[in-house]
Amino acid sequence: MRTIIITMLVLFAGITLNAQNNINPVLSSIEENNTTLKALRKQVEADRLQNKTGIFLDDPEVGFNYLWANPSNIGNRTDFSVSQTFDIPTITGMKSRLANGRNNLVEWQYKADRMNILLEAKQYCIELIYYNSLLKELYLRLEHAETIAKGYKDRMDRGDVSILEYNKVNLNLSTIQGEISRMEVERDALLAQLKRLNGGIDVVFNDADYGSRELPLNFNDWYVQAEDKNPVLAYVRNEIEVSQKQVSLSKAMNLPKFTAGYMSEKVVGQRYQGVSLGISIPLWSNKNQVKQAKASVAAAQSREADTKQQFFSQLQIQYSKAMGLKTTADKYRKSLANVNNTILLKKALDAGEISLLDYMVEMGLYYDNVNQTLAAERDYQLAFAELSAVELY
Repeated sequence: MRTIIITMLVLFAGITLNAQNNINPVLSSIEENNTTLKALRKQVEADRLQNKTGIFLDDPEVGFNYLWANPSNIGNRTDFSVSQTFDIPTITGMKSRLANGRNNLVEWQYKADRMNILLEAKQYCIELIYYNSLLKELYLRLEHAETIAKGYKDRMDRGDVSILEYNKVNLNLSTIQGEISRMEVERDALLAQLKRLNGGIDVVFNDADYGSRELPLNFNDWYVQAEDKNPVLAYVRNEIEVSQKQVSLSKAMNLPKFTAGYMSEKVVGQRYQGVSLGISIPLWSNKNQVKQAKASVAAAQSREADTKQQFFSQLQIQYSKAMGLKTTADKYRKSLANVNNTILLKKALDAGEISLLDYMVEMGLYYDNVNQTLAAERDYQLAFAELSAVELY
């Protein structure tokens, strides 16, 4: 058991000294292997092709007529025609520009979905760092508890302490062992979640250090950059542009359509040929389309204003939360550095200067402080991850 503990401590110590955060490689792997993202990419391709469908001219029309004469002595009649219909929105490229705008919306939607999946993965990684750090502390506590339990076993054999004292240290040892088992279950569950996001491929993640990442000092300056990067805001901005293009297209659809072509007519001893022209005036087919398009613009503008306001308020709340959690975590860490009396308490216990109960109470207070520190750091990192989620898109 001691060999295993030392090995684990060396492993965790190596991780801490390296301070190499492996979250980004994990996110890259998930982006490549995630089945949801693969499905979304396929859907993007399909939607892009769908948006590019129906933006070209109507197919040319070829006509052929063979008419039998009655009476038959006047001869049969043969007609042949080729015609092409032209509409203003197509030949001016309005439909194509609208399709490109809709394809931009598809891309921004994909980026928003991708950001959410990567944020979920990053949050799992932060939780894993927390459990790795906590397990590191628990392995240290286990080593101390085993040392004390062994010492009390020897003292009980010599008759220096009672069986009650020995049972107390064993109970403390069992409690730590149980806590380690529980933390390992939680850690395995998080690894399973990462495996799910990674397309069923196992993820190795042993980091126990978050690395250094500071909050921006000025929220308003930072928000301007975050607003430019946010794919949801980009989507609603582009949605307004697409809706405005739709208004222009709806107006243009009320313009006449033109048909041009060639036509020939042949009867016995006679033949007629030349060009044919036609016009189609949309009197009823496009009714209310312009009104509907303008209403869509108004709705898109309203959505942009609402989304922008919600985004600003949520980030402001998240920024204040992250700042408060960071302050709390820093206070805990500073307090922890000033009140680490574990070595002195152990010496006092060995010298008989304090009782076992006093030792366990004092160590319990210290362990609780460590747990609170790790939890505060985790909560800060989770809040910061949500705050900086726009950087993942």
